[in-house]
Amino acid sequence: MIKLYSFPLSGHAHRAHLMLSLLKVEHETIEVNLAEGEQRSENFLKLNPFHHVPVLEDDGLVIRDSNAIIAYLARKYGEQWYPTDAISTAEIQEWLAVATKDIVAGPANARLVNVFGADMDSEALIANSHELFTIIEAHFADKSWFANGTKSIADVAMYTYIAHAPEGGVSLDAYPNIRAWLKRVEALDGFVAMQKTAVGLAA
Repeated sequence: MIKLYSFPLSGHAHRAHLMLSLLKVEHETIEVNLAEGEQRSENFLKLNPFHHVPVLEDDGLVIRDSNAIIAYLARKYGEQWYPTDAISTAEIQEWLAVATKDIVAGPANARLVNVFGADMDSEALIANSHELFTIIEAHFADKSWFANGTKSIADVAMYTYIAHAPEGGVSLDAYPNIRAWLKRVEALDGFVAMQKTAVGLAA
């Protein structure tokens, strides 16, 4: 059985949880206690020397990046989520890159400051978030999904940190198109939400 090493408040880990749930793939979730430093234990470092979650283990194969995990799961269990034609692949990869760079430099890190007390410039991260959300809002002016005209792993990769942006002090009030997209994702069969947090929660 697939094993997912996770932490309930990790947005990256939630991507993997969401993909597994949407695909209805049976799996075992193993919680890694980040607060106790379990991610730096000898056993976990054998799985992931970069000491972060999520990590997916499938019959000896170990995948240690959230976007790689959702891509693997889609190709193995539901290729409609990650088509192999050149145009679809390119469109999806564009948004996976945004999820890796711009989402992290905006709402993901803003949430780290508010929820986990990370020492970063909150105002700059919030400004980055609004710059990104303005672009995404315009994208959804005539589109329902991020790529390929339908749901894909791009939506899974982008969802969690956008949905939880208010936890980082980033309001979604000015972005009706984004809020409508969030509702479309949340209406998908198999959708599972990430636990919400209170500001100032210690990791």
